[in-house]
Formats: sequence, structure tokens, C-alpha cells
Amino acid sequence: MPLLPSGFALPSLPYLLGLLVAGAATAVLLYLRRPAVTEDTVAALAPWMAGGGALYAIYQNGAVPPGVAPLFSSPAVYLTTGILAGIVLVLVADRPSEGWHPTTTPGILAITGITVLLSGATAGYLNAVDRGVDVEVGITLGILLGTLVSAAVVWVLLSRLRPGAVEASGSVGLLAVFGHALDGVSTAVGYDLLGFGEQTPLSRVIIEAGGALPTAELIGAGWLFVLVKLVLAAVVVAVFEAYIREEPTEGYLFLGLITAVGLGPGAHNVVLFAIA
Repeated sequence: MPLLPSGFALPSLPYLLGLLVAGAATAVLLYLRRPAVTEDTVAALAPWMAGGGALYAIYQNGAVPPGVAPLFSSPAVYLTTGILAGIVLVLVADRPSEGWHPTTTPGILAITGITVLLSGATAGYLNAVDRGVDVEVGITLGILLGTLVSAAVVWVLLSRLRPGAVEASGSVGLLAVFGHALDGVSTAVGYDLLGFGEQTPLSRVIIEAGGALPTAELIGAGWLFVLVKLVLAAVVVAVFEAYIREEPTEGYLFLGLITAVGLGPGAHNVVLFAIA
């Protein structure tokens, strides 16, 4: 069984070298500038995480100019997005690292990330219109509603069972639960209702296990994947409580990376299902 997701392919050597050099340069600049890593700063990166997924979706639908298209393939798109976000963070590293005013680091990160996300979604919409595809707004709203409900249930349970973890992780913990709920719900909808296959081998195994259960005929195969994603997100938030209290910089940063693993693919699914 292949270990890598289908569609995973490195760009040609010139693009790959360019990305690696740009990524290394951005990392050096971040090291030199040492921007503060706070709860607000990491939470403000959420639109960038979602933006990376949206850009990959429009790449799959041919909405990216050929000259830069390799930068938006998988997994290159996430490095491309990370470099752009890193450059913004370098430029605003001397600004306040808490608060959501348009002049603070979190405020600027959020505004620029939302711009990237909306640009990708708009490009996808225009491309779909040009191809004569009806944009599936109802599916998008349904996925978002299911995500909000499931994430809210998990967060309420966590608040009752592990209030310390909820307090310590704050908005980053909430985003981790939401991001993985979005990935789970959107994957289940795509698999059970829209006929999309699952690209990630491990996720495919879980979905196929759900399909082998007697409940598959009634509620489909994807529900087990949703449940696994929600449980894992809740466990991660609970486990990270001590880490965040002892090492908040590292704790928020790594919890943010875990959030990206759910939020990026989830946003990709939402955009792809709407325009494909």
C-alpha cells in the first residue's frame, strides 16, 4: 500500500530548488527577527492554512497560470504558502504580538491570510464559471454547518471534562478541533455523497473500515473517519495542556502545526467540492 497521498509529486528541479532556497532564506530571517509566538499570532495563521488548501484546489482545476502552477501542486503549495506567511511575519515582527487591531502582528497576519484565502476561492469560482460548472454553494454551507456543530459538541465536552486544557490552548485549541472537524466532515461528504475518493492511504483505510460496518447502508462509510478525527483532536488538545503551560511558545507553535494538518486539507475539500 502506498504511503504517500495520491497527487503527491515534487515540482521540477528549478521550482524545487527555488522553493528550498526561498524557504531557507525565510527561516533564517525568522531566526534573526525572532517574532514572538503567542496564542494570537498562531491563531492568526489559520487563514493562511486554509488558503494553502484553497490554492491547491484551484491548481487541480487548472485555474493557476502555467508559469507558476508547479508552486501550487502538492506538497509544494504548503511550502509556498508558508514562505509567504513567513515573509509577512518577518516584516511585522516588531509589532505587538497580541491583540487583533489591524496594526498588530496577529491583525496583519489575519488580514493578509484572509486575502490569500479569498483570492484563491474567487479564482476558483471564476474558473468554474468559465467552464460552465455550477458552483455548489449548498454543499459548502452543509459542510460548514456540520463542522460547526461537531466542533462545538467536542469543545463543550472538553470544557466540561478538561477545562484546564481548554483554558491553556485557547483559540488555538479551538481551531485545532475545528480544523480536524472540517477535514473529517468534508471528507465524509465527498466520499459518501459526491463520489470523491480519499487521497491519503491511512484515511482511506479508516473510511473503508467504516464501509465494512453494518451501519454503512444507513449512514455511509465516512462517519467513522469523522469520529476518529474529532477524538484525536480532543486528545491532542487535552495532552497539550501541560506543554503549553510549561513552554507556551513551543506548545502553541506545535499545536498550530497540528491544526494546519486538518484545516489545510479541510479547506481544500470545501473549495474543490464547490468548483469541481
